[in-house]
Amino acid sequence: MRLTVIGWSGSYPGPESPASSYLLEHDHDGRTWRLLLDLGSGALGVLHRYVDPVLVDGVVLSHLHADHCLDLCGYYVLRKYHPTGTQPQIPVWGPAGTAVRMAKAYDLDEDPGMNEEFDFRTHVADDLHFGPFTIRAHHVAHPVTAYSIRITAGGRTLAYSGDTGVCDGVTDAARDADLFLCEASFREGVANPPDLHLTGAEAARIAKKANASRLVLTHIPPWYEPKDVLDDAVTKGGFDGPIELARCGAVYEV
Repeated sequence: MRLTVIGWSGSYPGPESPASSYLLEHDHDGRTWRLLLDLGSGALGVLHRYVDPVLVDGVVLSHLHADHCLDLCGYYVLRKYHPTGTQPQIPVWGPAGTAVRMAKAYDLDEDPGMNEEFDFRTHVADDLHFGPFTIRAHHVAHPVTAYSIRITAGGRTLAYSGDTGVCDGVTDAARDADLFLCEASFREGVANPPDLHLTGAEAARIAKKANASRLVLTHIPPWYEPKDVLDDAVTKGGFDGPIELARCGAVYEV
């Protein structure tokens, strides 16, 4: 699998990056399959740099905060009014109520809303299979219904934390992952709210506990220096594997 970072900024787009979005690709049966993990504020425009958006096969949303889903509105317009014609309907997995949330975000009637462009499907606790991908959503601690996402293809596993506090769900998602893409929105030594986000050190501790092979830190808000969050992870997390910061356009072979 190939993972391309489209956006890594936490909570809102920053000067260096749009909000959360990641492109996952895997070659299978003579073609490339493509999934988007989240499509947050500002991400759709940047996505054009790396792939024609009409070639995306499906979207997986970790939760329904704007910095993870709002550019689905623009993607709806792109697929509905594309100059080559209306594009085929593609699946969008998300929490219960995703179709209604997105219709409201674009001021559409709920019927049809975006249902003609997207086949909205609700996350379940079991494995689901889509093309070469096996996808499992793990419920995590966040103020709204939210999931960490575990995706396997070709015998390799990517774990994506989504937004979460410390909980069993994110550890289970990251278990033995070849690459753990984990949010690190908070700093160590600060009175952070519970069950909301992770520090860099907490992300590293989870990676160690889960026996993940590699850790990439993401979802860092513009008010923090990413290098400081990385330093928390490296010096205070106890994880022995490689740790690095997500950057727009970075490509990882999972």
